Amino acid sequence: MAALIVFLLGACGGDPEPVAPTEVRGERLVIRQQVVPILKPASAVITSRDLAEARARISGTLVRLNVREGMIVSEGQVLGVVSDDRLSLQTTALDAAVSAAEAEAVLARDSLARVQTLFDRGFYAQAALDQARAGAEAAQAHLRAARAQRAASVETASQGRILAPVAGRVLTADVPEGSVVVAGQSIATITAGPLVLRLELPEAQGRRLRQGQQIRVEGENLPAAGTVAQIYPAAVAGRIVADIAVEGLASDRVGQRVLVQAPLGQQEALLAPRRFIAMRHGLAYVRTIDASGRVSEAPVQLGDSDDADTVRILSGVSEGDTLVAPEPGR
Repeated sequence: MAALIVFLLGACGGDPEPVAPTEVRGERLVIRQQVVPILKPASAVITSRDLAEARARISGTLVRLNVREGMIVSEGQVLGVVSDDRLSLQTTALDAAVSAAEAEAVLARDSLARVQTLFDRGFYAQAALDQARAGAEAAQAHLRAARAQRAASVETASQGRILAPVAGRVLTADVPEGSVVVAGQSIATITAGPLVLRLELPEAQGRRLRQGQQIRVEGENLPAAGTVAQIYPAAVAGRIVADIAVEGLASDRVGQRVLVQAPLGQQEALLAPRRFIAMRHGLAYVRTIDASGRVSEAPVQLGDSDDADTVRILSGVSEGDTLVAPEPGR
């Protein structure tokens, strides 16, 4: 009995046999530093590349305004009417001048006819005929001048109609009826040309933009991305302006502000597919495996990424670590 006890104690106190590690299944990834763009959130405005101004061509009172903000207008459409009472009085005076010139022309023509008859009968000399003919021609010239002045006055009055220079959507029409306007004053602003996102950045950051770069657009019912179509060379108040071409912008959203992610350089970062990230209680975890095959789980901090299927890992793992995709159901 004592021998049996000694044998059992000796068996319990011996070294245990090594246990083979359990095989780890799942996709693996050795994480490496990758070059990624530096993104800066910025606000851009939906606008058109060109804006057309419907301006008053004469000074006077805006007696009628036919449009309001948001309306679609066609080229040549009458947007409003400017009236100047002085033009009406001037036209009336010129009407009287035309009537007087017509009477003078008729009198000079009749006088020429009488002189011509008497000249043919030998009662008048050639000089009298020449004088009568010159008088008739002068009266006709005076009549033509009076009619031209009246036509010019009528044309000037007709320029009180404010016409749309292009077809597009009215952005502003903030001059109320009854206002006194001057020639050249803008009455309405109309979109012209394709719609773009206009981006303004501080000069130091804007100089890093390049034509053709992809810009991520964030917003409801908006395309996901656009392309830098034009960078304006002149800095305005220390800011660089660039136009982003985006397909599918609607003209009824002109003036709306949109959040974009502007690339302002490059940096190295650790990127991993989202399928290697497990989320629990709002925290992100990854599974790593070392050289001995031991699997451990570590919390990680995630950052933004351009790709919806890729995440940027800010902390929790190092370059060269091997990640294991989470097991199904975890």
